[in-house]
Amino acid sequence: MDRDAPPDRWAVRTALRAAGVADGHYRIEGVHEPVPTPPDFLFLRQAPDGAWETGAYERGAHHVIGRHPDEAAACAHLFRLLT
Repeated sequence: MDRDAPPDRWAVRTALRAAGVADGHYRIEGVHEPVPTPPDFLFLRQAPDGAWETGAYERGAHHVIGRHPDEAAACAHLFRLLT
């Protein structure tokens, strides 16, 4: 993992804003949940089993791209996807 990657959901939100990524391009569970919900976006969420997931929401369905052992790894993946 990139040592400069954001370590948690709040830090990745700040880093995405600083990078100029539009708010409607992503959803971060518990931190950034745009209203109204955009029709398509990338997401970061915690799965019921405790793993972290990154993926794409499109056409009314969540499609998991990656499962991660911890929040930091998921944040780094979301950041790479969006920048």
